[in-house]
Amino acid sequence: MIKKILTPIIALLVFTISAGVVILVYSVLQGPPEINLDENTIVYDQDGEVLAVEQGVQNRFWVELDDISPHVLDAFLAAEDEHFYQHFGFDVKRILGATYYNILSMDKLQGASTITQQYARNVFLTNQKTWKRKIQEALIALRLEIFQDKNEILEGYLNTIYFGHGQYGIQAASQFYFDKNADDLTLEEAALLSGIPKGPSVYSPLVSYENAIDRQKWILERMHETGKITETAMNRAKQKELSVSVTASEQETEVGKYLTEYAMKEASKILGIDRQSLDGQGYQVYTTINQEAQQKLEQTIQEELPEDSEELQIGAVTIDPKSGKIVAMQGGRNFDQTPFNRVTQAKRMTGSTFKPFLYYAALVYGFTPSTTLESRQTTFTLENGKTYSPANFGDHYADRPVTLAQAVAVSDNIFALKTNQYIDPENLVEAAHAFGIDQELQPVLSLALGTATVSPLEMAEAYSVLANEGWSVDPYVIDKIVDRDGNVVYQHQSEKPERMLEENHAFVLTHMLTGMFDNRLSDYMSVTGGNIADQLTHQYAGKSGTTPNDSWMIGYSPQYTTAIWTGYDDNREIEKIQDTRVAKQVWAKYMEQIHEDLPLETFEAPSGVVGVQVDPITGKLEGPACEGETRLMYFIKGTQPKEACSR
Repeated sequence: MIKKILTPIIALLVFTISAGVVILVYSVLQGPPEINLDENTIVYDQDGEVLAVEQGVQNRFWVELDDISPHVLDAFLAAEDEHFYQHFGFDVKRILGATYYNILSMDKLQGASTITQQYARNVFLTNQKTWKRKIQEALIALRLEIFQDKNEILEGYLNTIYFGHGQYGIQAASQFYFDKNADDLTLEEAALLSGIPKGPSVYSPLVSYENAIDRQKWILERMHETGKITETAMNRAKQKELSVSVTASEQETEVGKYLTEYAMKEASKILGIDRQSLDGQGYQVYTTINQEAQQKLEQTIQEELPEDSEELQIGAVTIDPKSGKIVAMQGGRNFDQTPFNRVTQAKRMTGSTFKPFLYYAALVYGFTPSTTLESRQTTFTLENGKTYSPANFGDHYADRPVTLAQAVAVSDNIFALKTNQYIDPENLVEAAHAFGIDQELQPVLSLALGTATVSPLEMAEAYSVLANEGWSVDPYVIDKIVDRDGNVVYQHQSEKPERMLEENHAFVLTHMLTGMFDNRLSDYMSVTGGNIADQLTHQYAGKSGTTPNDSWMIGYSPQYTTAIWTGYDDNREIEKIQDTRVAKQVWAKYMEQIHEDLPLETFEAPSGVVGVQVDPITGKLEGPACEGETRLMYFIKGTQPKEACSR
């Protein structure tokens, strides 16, 4: 009789033990479950401040356990699994109680899941209440307990639970509901948040504040019952009114959207992954962006773009010419309306901003700032026999010889075309390539007037070569990329700069480009920067440019290079005079703002040049016969004028 009773019991025990061993061996052989969750990619500015958060499918910021308020840990343990640190993934007493209830009710399963089981379900399974899912949950929970310690499991759980309204994990929830980090949560805030995951559609304070507070009070009582807090602390927390705020999500920064998207695209190229996939990979992307400069650029554009020309677009970019760092960028008026980035994606005719490449070639050829050519209405005969009759702005001509220095300052088109014809357009193409303009250029006469189409970023890079005293500049926006595990997967390494321009010629050209702001060079035409010169307190060099469809201003100091383009996306003509002035106004106002706290720096003359006082009209040395003011002008040593004014 006893044998008959013991036999099935022993068989059941053997079966249970054998099954347990098999399950344990299976779990060990399976190894740790692979966890691959969406985690927000964060973009930082050059100072390590958050510039943007790029969300994947789930809005999540992974935080370590040490960066979570102890109140949060206590609240979740009290509410969800008070024996978490004592069991091996399963609370037998709770399981037996829930099983008994389910058998009696013959209804939906009552939950008895531990934190480990919930973590397994959150990451790998669904919330469907079936026996199959419960078995899968148990197997995964066992693997978690085998291969992770308790703190790792708790950290994973707190970073994966859903808090409603698209927020996953305690950090995202803390920022969403209370506009603070998880380590700053108070007792009453922690208790409220810990009640939401049971049913976000019921217990979210944005759905039902009353339900949320009722569950918060229950959790506070559980914390008191389990010895986590005193009765006094419980009562004090119950009495405190909570102000739920969603400002963190609603007031997401609008600063630098064009630049942030450009940085993300560059990061995706570096990492070799799809751009959209990058959003949820948990990378930390450290950029070269100066957030203060970016804000000033956007504010200036908003103030200066005319409201009655709503479709007039803008592209603006600032580079540190010494390092190549892209400091600020605005690719249009409004990213949400038109994400097309006109700084990097648009190629537009450059107009007279192309002339510095011509005049560098002319200096190499043998021109000096005092070289003179006739400025009068001219018809050019081209190689194919056709004629070309360009004009100066407003049909103004000197009808006499003018100096190169003055022609640069007033942007004389006839002088430019004669120079290009004299030195051969092939030399202009070669010079443009030396500045970093990589595209194929046609060696034609009109190239001197900027018929080539170039992006604002390329033009900013080219002018930065001048600002960097003729050394190459390689613009970049990504400084470092860190993966979700804290590994530095990319670190920018600047290549050794190459000498692109001859140092002395580069400086002579730079000094001539300061002339656009010097009214002493105004004569038959005004200097092109005369209308903004009184706004400038630092030394700048630059060149403006216009075509019927484009308006440019590109200028630099020793510290920054900024290129501004304005025009219409459909390439229509800019008809309003005030619209053609926007590029200069934005450039002047913005450059002064970003230089406000910088030391005054000037362009330092190299030893191979000499500065002399020269009559800018005739190009001759200062003397008693000079009628106007003279100007300090620089020449390669030995090429300075020898004759004084005699007019």
